[in-house]
Amino acid sequence: MKAIIPVAGAGTKLRPHTYTQPKALIPLAGRTILSIIIDQLVEAGISEFVFVVGYLGEKIQHYVEKKYPKLTCHFVHQASREGTGHAMLLTREVVGNDEILIVLGDTICECDFKEVIAAPYSMLGLKKVDDPRNFGVAELDDQARITRVVEKPQIPKSNLALVGLYKIKETQQLFDCLQSNIDNKIKSHDEFQLTDALECMIEHGVQFNGFKVSNWFDCGRKDTLLETNAILLKKYKLASNPVLPYENTIIIPPVSIGEGCNIKNAIIGPNVAIGDNTVINYSIVKDSIIGSFSNLYEVVLKSSLIGSDANIRGLSQSLNIGDNTEIDLG
Repeated sequence: MKAIIPVAGAGTKLRPHTYTQPKALIPLAGRTILSIIIDQLVEAGISEFVFVVGYLGEKIQHYVEKKYPKLTCHFVHQASREGTGHAMLLTREVVGNDEILIVLGDTICECDFKEVIAAPYSMLGLKKVDDPRNFGVAELDDQARITRVVEKPQIPKSNLALVGLYKIKETQQLFDCLQSNIDNKIKSHDEFQLTDALECMIEHGVQFNGFKVSNWFDCGRKDTLLETNAILLKKYKLASNPVLPYENTIIIPPVSIGEGCNIKNAIIGPNVAIGDNTVINYSIVKDSIIGSFSNLYEVVLKSSLIGSDANIRGLSQSLNIGDNTEIDLG
């Protein structure tokens, strides 16, 4: 089995950070969104990956090759972003006849991946949501078989959202449906959607079963990313992560602090993730993500997302600034 991870999106909802950093490499609980996904799949036994890259794709490739040198990795370039269906079709030659597990590059879910991989049928990950109109939606029969999938329906007939996990056994039927939809310009919301290809497969008799994920973490916007960071810090039990004594500093767990940081005269936490080689002095930071190689001096930050190589002086309450930024609030 091969895992396909599409990471070609521009991540516009996380601007300005995604001007210089792919969304999949945004830091989260001392890791990155992409590393959390890959680690889950490696633990489940997958060793061959296909990444669909585009925007800032060279950063994705460099990161994966450096961090996971023992994995077999393929990188497929999506020159024009025309939707998830278009992205999947680009992998046809690399995938061949192998079964695939598709995990969207901003999807962090908790489920039994080994059980999903071993299932005798194609499987789609599902989660109940309050407003399913912003998601792909699945309709099930009384035996948990999926009878229909629709992308962002205006009048949903189900509250079961597709979470971005797809185990496909009938890969050739998938690629045939993807090709047919593109040839016939079948789009939803102005894009070629993977959901439409899945519906084509269902109409041609392919059986899909649904499986419910226990948790589904949203990494698409600043506020939900910070919430996810707090949840995962607790989950990874990083309360005791800072092992070095920081001068005149109080650490309130859970906190993740990268290597080479210089922190003094500060209060850090709770729910803070700090990248490598960051300097913090005379500051208070809570409920925030701070990138690597940043400098914070005399600031009070809460609910903030700070990129790498940023310099901040003065007092503030909530910021959302990108990489290579210098701010003086004094």
